[in-house]
Amino acid sequence: MKKIATILVLTLMILSALLAKGAGETQRANPLVGVSKFLSHPALDAVEKGLQDYLTSVGRTVRYDFQNANGEVSASSQIAQKFKSDRVDIALGIATPTAQALANVFDTTPVVFSAVTDPIDAGLVSTYSTPYPGNVTGVSDMNPVESQIELLAKLTGARRIGNVYASGEANGVILMEQAKAATEKLGLEFVTAAVANTAEVKQALQSIIHRVDAVYIATDNTVISALPSIDDVSSKAGVPYMTADPSNVDGLEFLVAWGFDYYKIGLATGRVVDELLSGRKPGEIGTIFLDDPSDFELWFNLDVADKLNIMIGDDLLNSAAVIYKNGQKIVQ
Repeated sequence: MKKIATILVLTLMILSALLAKGAGETQRANPLVGVSKFLSHPALDAVEKGLQDYLTSVGRTVRYDFQNANGEVSASSQIAQKFKSDRVDIALGIATPTAQALANVFDTTPVVFSAVTDPIDAGLVSTYSTPYPGNVTGVSDMNPVESQIELLAKLTGARRIGNVYASGEANGVILMEQAKAATEKLGLEFVTAAVANTAEVKQALQSIIHRVDAVYIATDNTVISALPSIDDVSSKAGVPYMTADPSNVDGLEFLVAWGFDYYKIGLATGRVVDELLSGRKPGEIGTIFLDDPSDFELWFNLDVADKLNIMIGDDLLNSAAVIYKNGQKIVQ
């Protein structure tokens, strides 16, 4: 009996070792990607979806750890530390604060940023030229701010453009400064109101709405999350607004939305992750800018235009991806 028991113990030990080895090999074959999203709203959610869909489309099997900082910079830092403790194979930050938090924690593990307007100004990379040393790469969502404001002024005849921005978010400050430079170049007045969080957006816009002719809302994550509040204040005041993010305007009384299809930014981000897992170095990939016209979408709300006596020419309507008319959404 002692001999049989010994054999059984040895057999169990061998099986346990084999199972542990198999589990280890499975984990190595299925790398862990930590995804830290600054907050949940349609644009950033679309990035997350595009990332997964791309990796699935190329047959890449990975394990994900999805985390949401809920708009808190301190939470972004905590998530970065969690990813470091969990030894993720790739750390991915969707939006500037989460990407910065990851870059501050990881020295060698690849860090991927997505939906970051200006990676150099955000301190994520030092150059757009490749190759470069370092472990950070990713996808920018740099918008054509000057062209957007020029279109808004052309449609509305506005001489004073209002803007709300997050003073504590690098992305928000950069976009505000770009919008300010654009209005100065176009000979327009620029009226701003700064906020610290999403809850302050409505009151901030109320403080300037009667001093402006139109409102421009950039892809500022903190502000864009409060777009229904922007819509409420602008609509009640009869002031048209443009948003640089078409992904979350359904049901709102915007005049024009012109910006990225963030799902495509997610697809591009997935491509970066796939290249890293295939052995490319972050500095070989660099910063990806989407500049194909098909990556952008132009939306018009003709019901709002009619209400405000604003004429939109056929040339613009023919180039639009989506038009709202008589309460109906028309995809062209």
